Order: sequence, then structure tokens, then C-alpha cells
Amino acid sequence: MKKCVVMGVTGGIAAYKALDIINALRKKDINVEVILTENACEFVTPLSFEVLSNNVVITDTFKREKSWEVEHIALAKKADLFLIAPATANIIGKAAHGIADDMLSTTIMAARCPTVFAPAMNTFMYENPILQENITFLKNKGYYFIEPDSGRLACGDMGTGKLQKVEVIVEEVLRLLESNKDLEGKNILITAGPTVEKIDPMRYITNHSSGKMGYAIAEAAARRGANVKLVSGPTHLQSPYKAERINIESALEMYEVVHEHFEWADIIIKAAAVADYRPLKVSEEKMKKSDEDLYLALTRNPDILQSVGNKKGNKILVGFAAETNNLQQYAKEKIRRKNLDFIVANNINEKGAGFKADTNIAMIIDKDGNQTQYPLMSKVKLAHTILDHVKWIMR
Repeated sequence: MKKCVVMGVTGGIAAYKALDIINALRKKDINVEVILTENACEFVTPLSFEVLSNNVVITDTFKREKSWEVEHIALAKKADLFLIAPATANIIGKAAHGIADDMLSTTIMAARCPTVFAPAMNTFMYENPILQENITFLKNKGYYFIEPDSGRLACGDMGTGKLQKVEVIVEEVLRLLESNKDLEGKNILITAGPTVEKIDPMRYITNHSSGKMGYAIAEAAARRGANVKLVSGPTHLQSPYKAERINIESALEMYEVVHEHFEWADIIIKAAAVADYRPLKVSEEKMKKSDEDLYLALTRNPDILQSVGNKKGNKILVGFAAETNNLQQYAKEKIRRKNLDFIVANNINEKGAGFKADTNIAMIIDKDGNQTQYPLMSKVKLAHTILDHVKWIMR
């Protein structure tokens, strides 16, 4: 039976991109029903959406030109998935506080299917702590969010707030329509983000890791039914849905937390970018500059991945290799030295595969030497690809 996506379109300049989303979903043989808010109609016309969706577009809670059904209840029952794109701060706030005063917000309240928000707004609005609290609240209630893109906004500002790329939104919708709970009952321990190694109260050593890959894996695993503990270095990312987040700063702290929860875990995925070295001595006072060069003595941090590999037993252990050269050679050596089941390797010099990107280009190599090269894809999709490999090992 054909899947049905109910799509809510709110009043923002990105509303016109919703037409491309509908077009892409229709090409996948998905039925799309559309709700336009009153403000959305100021940016786009209902007729455009009717032509592309081949359905009557709903704009008013009380119009009864289609049938006798209570429309918002009928649409909520019909939907296999509810997508709000673009989602303004207004509709996110309404949903978070249970406000149902128009067709879209009442249908959101009535929906029992997966509901996905794709925010689009000015950077300052998106970063507003009230909006971020609303997003966190909704995530904790089981709602999905597709993080906005970064770049030049319609207002001319640069920053985060652009509606995510159409192909990314469609990919996530398709994934959710096909999702299952194949990891239900499994305990997965995931590390993510950078570590911070203090030099003095003001300065530290760190790296460019954003944590996006590890967070994507944590959210994907939780969505697939796993119990997830996420050991995270400092990031600006929102906590993934239903994952228990344990914040750390240094490699030593991450080492302690990982080993503390080792026995609990069935699967350990080490996606964090852990500092190999830390300052031998940490100054209690801010170090004052002088006319002389400064030489900083460093000492080796413990190798968390290898320490886990040495005692992993029947647990599944997954590592990452971010390299700039000799990718396959270094990745295969790492599998052997650290007793990994498989490794996710990527060349960080490749466009789209860097630390802060929303995409990645990866090669998965297992302990038997089998390797699969994957093209440029979103980190969300790669997260599910990694979990699919975990499932294959568990078979």
C-alpha cells in the first residue's frame, strides 16, 4: 500500500522549497497531503501544491468543501509520517506547549505517527535559548528534527538557519518510513566529539571534531530501539533523542567513563576524536607571555580504544580512522592493534568528509579485510549504514 506523508508548510521564505520536497516524494510513489498555514499562503499559493501533490490542499480548519470528516483527525489517522518543512519558531513553540489554534497545530496534536520538524529561520532566532529548549523538549517527547543548514540566509546574515537541503530531508523521510526496531534491547556505548586538554585556566589543546558523526549514530541507534549511552566531549549539539548523555572534557575523563560503563555495553562505538597527548603539567595560573619561545611538554594519553579492545570478549567494538594519507594501511593496522570488529575510515582532506560537515565519505573495513567504499552521504545515513554492519555481525 502506498505510504502517506502529511506535510505542513509554515510561513517563511523557504516555503517555496517545500514544492521540491513534494516533487521528490511523489517520484518515490509516496502520497503527499499538504497543510498550508495562513502565513505560508503569503509566500506560496495552494494551487502550486495541489498541482504537485495531486491532492486538495488544506488551509482552513473549518472549511468543509471536501467531505464530512473532521479534517485534522482524518489527516492524522491517514499519515504514516508528518513532516513540517519549513518549520518556523512559531510552530515549534506551539507544538512544545500544546497549542492547537489552526489546522496545522491541531493536526500535530492529533498525530500518532512519526513527526519531523525541519526548522528554517534567522540564525539569531534559531540560537535563541527559548527555541532550543522547545526543540530539546520535543526531542525528548519523541519528535524528530532535521537540523538546519548553514550559509547565507535570505536576510543577508551568515549562520545556521537555512532549510536543510531537499535531498537530505527526503532521505530522512524515506528512512523513517522504513524504520524498524532491530536493535531493541541492545546496550550501545558511543563516544563523540573532541576532548579538551588544559594548559592553564584559559588555554587548552583540542581538535576540530564537531561530534556530529557520533551524535548521529547515537540518535539512529536510539530510534532503532537500542539503549544508548553517549560519552561526549564539549560540543554545541543538542542531546540525541532518548540517549543518556554523559559529558566529559579530557581524555582521562573519557577513559574513566568508558570503562565504568564497559560491562553494561553489548556494543561500543568509538567515534570521538580523542587527543593523543596532554600537557605534562597544568598551570594553576594563567601563563603570561614573554619575549621567549614557549616549549610545552606533552605526555601520552591512554589509548581508550585499545584498552577496550584488550578486554572486549564477545562485545562488538567499532573504531574510526580519520586520516590524511595511507588511509587503508593505517585503518587495517588499527583494526589489528586494537582488536576491532570493523573500522569506519575516511580521508578528512576530501570535500564533504571533514569534521564539521553534515556529510561524510567513508570506507568500512572489517577484521577479515573485507572493505566497502561508500560515496558522499549524510552522516545520518552513514550512521544507519554503520549500525547495519553491526547487525550483520550480530546475525
